[in-house]
Amino acid sequence: MADESIVLSKTASVNQQIRNPAISKMDEKNTTNAGSDVLPDIGDHFMIKRSDDTWHAAEVVQTRQSDHSGPGVKPEFYVHYDGFNRRLDEWVEIDRFDLSSKIEDQQTKVKELTISLTDLTDGTDRKITRNQKRKHDEINHIQKTYAEMDPTTAALEKEHEAITKVKYIDKIQIGKYEIDAWYFSPYPEEYGKQSKLWICEYCLKYMRLEKSYRYHQTQCFQRHPPGKEVYRRGTISVFEVDGKDAKIYCQNLCLLAKLFLDHKTLYFDVEPFLFYILTEVDRAGCHLVGYFSKEKESPDGNNVACILTLPPFQRKGYGKFIIALSYEISKIDGSVGSPEKPLSDLGKLSYRSYWSWVLLEILRDFRGTLTIRDLSRMTSITQNDIISTLQSLNMVKYWKGQHVICVTPKLVEEHLKSAQYKKPPITVDVSCLRWEPPRRGFKMLKK
Repeated sequence: MADESIVLSKTASVNQQIRNPAISKMDEKNTTNAGSDVLPDIGDHFMIKRSDDTWHAAEVVQTRQSDHSGPGVKPEFYVHYDGFNRRLDEWVEIDRFDLSSKIEDQQTKVKELTISLTDLTDGTDRKITRNQKRKHDEINHIQKTYAEMDPTTAALEKEHEAITKVKYIDKIQIGKYEIDAWYFSPYPEEYGKQSKLWICEYCLKYMRLEKSYRYHQTQCFQRHPPGKEVYRRGTISVFEVDGKDAKIYCQNLCLLAKLFLDHKTLYFDVEPFLFYILTEVDRAGCHLVGYFSKEKESPDGNNVACILTLPPFQRKGYGKFIIALSYEISKIDGSVGSPEKPLSDLGKLSYRSYWSWVLLEILRDFRGTLTIRDLSRMTSITQNDIISTLQSLNMVKYWKGQHVICVTPKLVEEHLKSAQYKKPPITVDVSCLRWEPPRRGFKMLKK
């Protein structure tokens, strides 16, 4: 999403500032594992040095032999950092373990290592509100524990985690970009166990070898997604692709997207969906930037099933553009919609930021009486999403059995001045949108 990478880029620096002092001391000592006979086993917990040079408790999830051949090849360990989003799981070698720090009583140790928020201006501990804790957890990718979820969600989460626990694909090459994968994706086994995949940016065919990829480039003549162009302005182009008409392309797109989305479950049953592919256009062709998909007929009233901006194109406004486009299509369709849940932590941030900006813009310029139903009709955002957004802005109260909007011009202006709710860098020019609602069959009227 457009603002997602901002969150990611802050993670290392924020973690540096709010680390537990006990962990900070470990940075200062030069930990060596030479001469140790202890080898981590699956399920063990150790202190491990992360890529940002901080130490954190982690669980060993899987082991494998290194891809490098030759004598003295070291095993690699797939680790999950306790309390962190699985996006940060990675393969590490033994020299990043502090083998003297094996954690036997994990629950006690986690309590000892819990990162406490401090006021960074004077270093004193302070209590935080529930809203501040939520924001802190989102920024630092802190996951909810199973105890914090309802029983059904917890059961589904455990099943999902077991299936997608280990990420074997470390990187992909797509076009001119080499991108680190974030999550597991169910590519066929002979591809899914490769450390790197090569993907054609035009047809999305995936390959194990660079030489296959280079040969494919000479044979592939596709230069844009296999659908009709529904939006073009400058170098931005959007294509609508029907999952029924371009099944292989859409399945490959879903497999690619799963590398960057934790809870995406649609891989192969693509026929009931439409895909809106955002591209950057140059003389070489239309280069994939991101997309959103939606059900042709959603019983739950969702206007987005899945949404993604590829990492190289984040922090450029494309995520907010994709969100805005989904709502402009809903307006033309005469419907009100919401994204399918659950959203990723970064997706929540982007949607909340977009909803806030849209509502603040209306409230700033509107004079007279305005209801939540009016706002929903004007924006195609559901009433529940509007209420939750206004509550986060302290602009709605529950009074006499109904939600009442409480706004002052000063409060609106204060919010609009903040970077979080500023106008997106790329907006949808409705005059460039060439989309028509699908024809729906008419029911026969009874005589």
